[in-house]
Parts: sequence; structure tokens; C-alpha cells
Amino acid sequence: MHKKLTITIDEKIYRGLYATIGAGKISQFIESLLEPHVINTNLAEAYRAMALDEVREKEAHAWVEGVIGDVSDAAR
Repeated sequence: MHKKLTITIDEKIYRGLYATIGAGKISQFIESLLEPHVINTNLAEAYRAMALDEVREKEAHAWVEGVIGDVSDAAR
């Protein structure tokens, strides 16, 4: 169920949202941004689900390995 909410934002922000997100999609965009901050989630379950995502885990591992190389180069 959805509830109607009226908010006031700067006109430049509204124009940017309209241009970037598009008409009819702003509410869903804002909702997706706010949800993690206002809905109580079980972090342990979320971390378990992320760990089961093998593609994400491989990408994370590759990123960590790349950062470690950057840190060792910066120490010189």
C-alpha cells in the first residue's frame, strides 16, 4: 500500500530529478533511496545473502586485491 506524501524541495533539485529520473519515476527513485535508512533490516541475513552471491564476491575480491596494490605503492 502506498501513501501520498507532499514534500517541498528546491526547484533546481526538482528539475534535476525530472530530467535525470523522468516523469512518473521520481517517487520510486526517492523510495529506493530512503528504504535502507528507514526500514529495519536484519543485517546478518543481508550479509549472508551477499556472501552467497558468487559474482559479487569475485568482484569484491578483485577490488580488494587492486586496493592492496595501491596501498603498497603509496607506502614507497
